[in-house]
Amino acid sequence: MPISAQPYSLYVHIPWCVRKCPYCDFNSHQLDASADEDVYLEHLINDLGHDLKLIGERSLSTIFIGGGTPSVFKPGFYEKLLASMRQLCECEANLEITMEANPGTLDSVNFAGYRNAGINRLSIGAQSFDDNTLQLIGRIHDNQQIIRAFEKARQAGFDNINLDLMFALPAQDVPAAMRDLQMAIDLQPEHLSWYQLTLEPNTPFHHAPPPQMPDDDLSWEIQESGQKKLAENGYQQYEISAYSRAGRQCRHNLNYWRFGDYLGIGAGAHGKITDKSGSVYRITKKRGPANYMNECYLSQKNRLSAQDLYIEYFLNRLRLKESFDLLEAATVLNLSVKALKNRLQPVADRGLLSLQSEQIQVTDTGHQFLNETLGMLI
Repeated sequence: MPISAQPYSLYVHIPWCVRKCPYCDFNSHQLDASADEDVYLEHLINDLGHDLKLIGERSLSTIFIGGGTPSVFKPGFYEKLLASMRQLCECEANLEITMEANPGTLDSVNFAGYRNAGINRLSIGAQSFDDNTLQLIGRIHDNQQIIRAFEKARQAGFDNINLDLMFALPAQDVPAAMRDLQMAIDLQPEHLSWYQLTLEPNTPFHHAPPPQMPDDDLSWEIQESGQKKLAENGYQQYEISAYSRAGRQCRHNLNYWRFGDYLGIGAGAHGKITDKSGSVYRITKKRGPANYMNECYLSQKNRLSAQDLYIEYFLNRLRLKESFDLLEAATVLNLSVKALKNRLQPVADRGLLSLQSEQIQVTDTGHQFLNETLGMLI
């Protein structure tokens, strides 16, 4: 089935936070009077209505509500939003609906309300279970709030929960990182996102790094130890920083990494759409909430060049551990199978990719040195 006929996903951006973390380079803004739930809801629905003409008769398979901190809005906001989406969109029966949540903004009443609104998957931003570390990285919660939030989510009926956790944090050694990871595992989430803290440009941490950041060797030692611990506890790595129980991968993120199509609504949201001819477009919405809420949502719509398409396809596809079909890749990239195989063979000869039975798969070595693998490909 061509991509242009496959189900699509929807990303919804809530751009406000109680307080922006010093490592965060996402499009997020301090919570203020502009965060009017009713006004923003109206614009999200209008934005979706504008974009649906790009989709045709395709069905919606996943929704991801990210931020910012989506849990700064009350359950009633999401009840109205999701009801409108079901009216506007042809939705699959097993629609996965994820919402990001911050332990410092949640309470038991809201958990039940979010679940009743139709949200069926939570992604809780723990980041660490060490209180001193949480303060150093600017989080507004402590470890007991993480545990209470997780327990309340279970009591509210959530049976599909992700915990976000970072490693290579300030002054963190291997034992400290493993204590963090073990505390997360002890809660028994269905999914763990475990990724390295990076000092992104245009963030306070990039301009003034926190003290005692682990070097590359220590970061790698933490990663190896953690991957072993996760595997021993039944968490299968299926992407660079994503680990899950069997059958509990995040379907929304899988669609990104498999280069599926998705709409993005909200301030600064991005979308990716393939038309019937196979052309791929990137769509960006206005970044600032005030500019976004002037009913002219679109910032840019750009068709990917052949080279950009090739780069973006492999940037996404090679994040996954799974194999994928050589013919499928060639079709998306508008190349012959022979031409694509010729481009991939030198990378396979270095042991970074496997090309067997017309399947492409990044090897363990290729995943370990993914930047180098991608560099050889592009």
